[in-house]
Amino acid sequence: MPSEGHIMLRQAVILAGGLGTRLGERTKLVPKPMLDIGGRPFLDTLIDELVRYDVFDEILLLAGHKAEIVETHYGGATRGRAKILVSREVEPLGTGGALMHARDLLHDRFLLLNGDSLFDFNLLDLVARAHGGGVHMALRDDVVADRYGRVVLDGNTVRDFIGPGAGATGPANAGIYVVSKSILADITTLPASLEQDVFPGLAASGALRGTAYRGYFIDIGTPDDFARADRELPEKLRRPAVFFDRDGVLNHDSGYTFETHKLEWIEGAREAVKDVNDAGYFAFVITNQSGVARGYYGEHHVVALHRWMADQMARTGAHIDAFEYCPDHPDGTVARYCRTSDRRKPAPGMITDLLKRFPVDMTRSMVIGDKDSDMEAAQAAGLAGHLFSGGNLQAFVRRHLGLAGV
Repeated sequence: MPSEGHIMLRQAVILAGGLGTRLGERTKLVPKPMLDIGGRPFLDTLIDELVRYDVFDEILLLAGHKAEIVETHYGGATRGRAKILVSREVEPLGTGGALMHARDLLHDRFLLLNGDSLFDFNLLDLVARAHGGGVHMALRDDVVADRYGRVVLDGNTVRDFIGPGAGATGPANAGIYVVSKSILADITTLPASLEQDVFPGLAASGALRGTAYRGYFIDIGTPDDFARADRELPEKLRRPAVFFDRDGVLNHDSGYTFETHKLEWIEGAREAVKDVNDAGYFAFVITNQSGVARGYYGEHHVVALHRWMADQMARTGAHIDAFEYCPDHPDGTVARYCRTSDRRKPAPGMITDLLKRFPVDMTRSMVIGDKDSDMEAAQAAGLAGHLFSGGNLQAFVRRHLGLAGV
């Protein structure tokens, strides 16, 4: 189980500088990560996947080939809470060299991803497991193709690498890492490759660790995989969702909760959210907050509390994809919120708004709430509703997800 004792990292870095020569004419005018996959630039999909974790304040793109296009499209933009920065290489420096070139922009610890592949697993589980210096790798443990090299693990310590070839077994490098900036001291000449020039030394010193995950993986670097990604990706990113009520489900309902020091988590709440994340579901919060309409607190208090809850959950490797709240009430004392709203449960507006923004598989989705109004909202949206009457939320959620060990 991930530990809660470390400081959450805030920066994600995407390697977006490759030439993409195997894709031929496609990459002559467009950087490989910006090629259209499933109706939009692949890099947009990678960025959106990061943004939904709601913990990254900054996304740094390391651009090389056609860097000016990356900078024009993304430089200075904001997605969710994350500001996007671009570092431009003037010549190919390799994956290690790209980090050296951008070293003044790097945080002490950061999440590093390849810009030409997507691996669908709970990124925050990896972040929560990564401690100390060195590098912690995400590995794929269900690989069957021979074209991938394999990693030799001793517990969670990487001991060696095996090149691709017939009969190769074991987990494969997924191209996603939690990196300590201190490893750049090992790069003495450029260009440099992380995989070829840095990782072997880290493995030899015991500073390279890895955790294996299962999940959908696609690399757009070859024509066959590019075509497969274009066919598959939109449907692969469609997920079932759990819509959690907040007060009385995630935290004890003490009446108009808005202060962090007064919030008490329900037993097993954060673990329940992580189970939902690990199962590949979206996790949403839908909460009536009539305390705003009644003048007890402001919307900024709600937003600040949700940010704090997100940070608390991230320490255990859990996240909420979106917090939705309704500040309105027809009996409110604050004029601008004194109204009937189709977002206030038992109306389904918060759910239907989320369905417009996220690719949700309705057939396996559910609402978990502690009031009849939650169940009515679920029914109005065409979703299953499960009434939580207290106890351990993780046990309750695992039962309804059909997970083993309940």
